[in-house]
Amino acid sequence: MRIVGVIPARFKSSRFPGKPLADICGKPMIWWVYQQSKKVDEFDAIYVATDDERIFDVCRKLDIEVIMTSDTHPTGTDRVGEVAENVHADLYVNIQGDEPMIEPETIRAAITPFYSKPDLMVTNLMTKITDPVDCVNYTIPKVITNKDNLAVYITRSVAPHPKGRIDFSYYKQVCVYGFRPEALSFFCEYGKKYGKAKIEAIEDIEILRFIENGYLVQYIEVESDTVAVDTPKDLEKVCKLLAKRKKTINRGV
Repeated sequence: MRIVGVIPARFKSSRFPGKPLADICGKPMIWWVYQQSKKVDEFDAIYVATDDERIFDVCRKLDIEVIMTSDTHPTGTDRVGEVAENVHADLYVNIQGDEPMIEPETIRAAITPFYSKPDLMVTNLMTKITDPVDCVNYTIPKVITNKDNLAVYITRSVAPHPKGRIDFSYYKQVCVYGFRPEALSFFCEYGKKYGKAKIEAIEDIEILRFIENGYLVQYIEVESDTVAVDTPKDLEKVCKLLAKRKKTINRGV
């Protein structure tokens, strides 16, 4: 099975313009994501997919494989879909360009189910929420699954609501996705014809397009300390964590 990793990266983020190039310990954020992705042995190739010359030029200077894509894509998954039109693979893994602390083992978790489930079309990851603040943070999508960890819903709200019991855990989305080519084609063609799906547009969460249209989305629970950078405040947190990690490595701890 040929597996290609794709890291969508756009400059015009509404909450944090230019964040793929934000400096983290002397390197742009996109460099950190790419380096972590390179540690996944299953990948036959990894590309940054961007629509911005500034990101493209930085990637070239840092020896990062990069593909220039259209600047009209409404979502990162559409950008991955364009890459899929030109780069053949049996599986495409979408790794968000704003998760510089993503662990290789976490990325690998989105790949593993496809080996044993030939009919599986889409995977996504989730991790248990340990900080109560994350439950009420609207920038963090909360994942609701059935007993087989198939997606029921994903929302920015606090859900499920604890009406009669509190002995359960909340889970947040980890933005690594696995797509069969057929699933990517559906996503892109649906978007061209209809735009975003009804609930997808309300929540502004891409994976809802699959759930709304009857696709089974397999969630895999991972233990992950990754922090998505959605705001400058998130960037400050990541910089401190990575600086601390570098000091620990340098001390040989």
